[in-house]
Parts: sequence; C-alpha cells; structure tokens
Amino acid sequence: MDYTPFISPALGILVGILMGLTGAGGGILSVPLLIFFHHLTVAQAAPIALCAVALAASVGALLSLKRKILRYKAAGLMAIFGLILSPLGLWLAPKIPNAPLLILFSCTLFFVAIRVYRQAWNELRGIPDNIDKPPPCLMNPSIGKLKWTLPCARALLFSGGLAGFLSGLLGVGGGFIIVPALKRYTDLPVQSIVATSLGVLAIITGGGAIFAAASGNLNIDIAAPFALAALGGLLLGQALGKKMSGPRIAQIFALLTLVIASGLFVKGMVNISS
Repeated sequence: MDYTPFISPALGILVGILMGLTGAGGGILSVPLLIFFHHLTVAQAAPIALCAVALAASVGALLSLKRKILRYKAAGLMAIFGLILSPLGLWLAPKIPNAPLLILFSCTLFFVAIRVYRQAWNELRGIPDNIDKPPPCLMNPSIGKLKWTLPCARALLFSGGLAGFLSGLLGVGGGFIIVPALKRYTDLPVQSIVATSLGVLAIITGGGAIFAAASGNLNIDIAAPFALAALGGLLLGQALGKKMSGPRIAQIFALLTLVIASGLFVKGMVNISS
C-alpha cells in the first residue's frame, strides 16, 4: 500500500497541534519535517510551510480580533516591513545551495530550542525576567491601547522586517522573533502578545505564500493537504493546551526541536562533504 498521500496530512496535523500548544512556535518545524519526509530542499519546503502557517495564523488572528485582544495597529506596523522583506528571502533562497541553508536552519532551531527551554525552566522556578528599563511601547491604561513613539515604531518595524526576511528565506513563520520582540518592547499581557503575533504572521506568511504561488515555486499538491491538516491540528492543539502545563509543553517542544536541529545539521554537513 502506498502511504505517500497520507504523509502531508499527518505532518500537517502534527505541526498544527504543536502550533496550538506553543502559540505558533510549532510552525518552525514545518520545513524540517517536509525535508525529512518529502525529501525536499529548503527552498522547496519553505513556500509549503508558509501556506500552513498563513492559514492557521489567520484563523487564530480572526478569533483573537473577535475577542478584542489583538493589537491590530502594532500587528500592521510590524507586518509592513515583513511584507517588503519576505519576497526578498523567497527570491534569495533558491540561489543559495541547499547544504548551507540546512546548516543555517539548524542553527536557528538550536537558538529557538535553547531559549524556549531556558524560559520554561525559569517560569517553572518562578524566576522573573531581567528588565533593566521600561519598554519603549507602553499601554495607555485609560484607553487600553499602546502609546506610539518613534522608538516604539522603530523597534517594531525592525522586528517585523527581520521576521519577514527569515520567513521568506527559511519558511519559518517568524513567531520566534515576533513574540520575544513584543515581550521586550511592549508591556502587553501575554494573551495580547500571542494574538498580535498571530496577526503579524498571518499577513507576512500570507503575502509570502501568494508571492511563491505567483512565481511558480509552490507545490500545491503537497501544500493544500498539509495546510488544511495544520489548521485542524491547531484547533486540536488549542483544546489540548487548556488541559496541559504551558512550561512543560515548552520544554518538550524545545527537546523535540533540538533533536530535529541535530538531524538537519548532520544532513547539511554530509551534503557539504559529499
């Protein structure tokens, strides 16, 4: 029996569950899973991953907007530079040999895994984050919205641009940049940070996916079942997340990411030496 048609939906469900459990962080594993199970290059897998993240993040963002916890002005500002630089990453990816991209992606995964595990470790032990000075983007308590200043806008624009470029180059959603940036540069509550991150991801990855499809770099036969399954997995993951400990989930996610990062690094080194 040929199990090939079931690979994309199965991978999509797994990625969606991880996204639902980790607040969009699971999307970063889309590309390595597609590389291992569909034997794609980074440049081929990236647009497919963008489709899955775009669909799941869009639904999550709309639900958050309905609950009025998404700061849409901040999301729009971050997404402006992201949309500009995402096509640049998509254009550059096929021009870079696959082996260096694999190593770059593995280093990104190592960075994310170590940071997520450390944050979960500190949270479980009640160790607060070190804050030297107030963030540039502060909430106005009287209206419940951010007070806009030049340092605030500059910080959010830079973070959104970096997330957009890496989104196009590696197919990552960029949540691993956006969420820490919002934590560092704003005093938004955690729910608003996750919701706003989903809003940014929906715009950036949606634009990247459209650009990839228009330029003929999107394999729709793999992307469609993968993205639809990821959406179903996201809803399942959110339901499971209500019954599970956040820090413990983060630690498991970090360890899984470390394993996948190690496999990508080895694969990249073997490709370079061969």
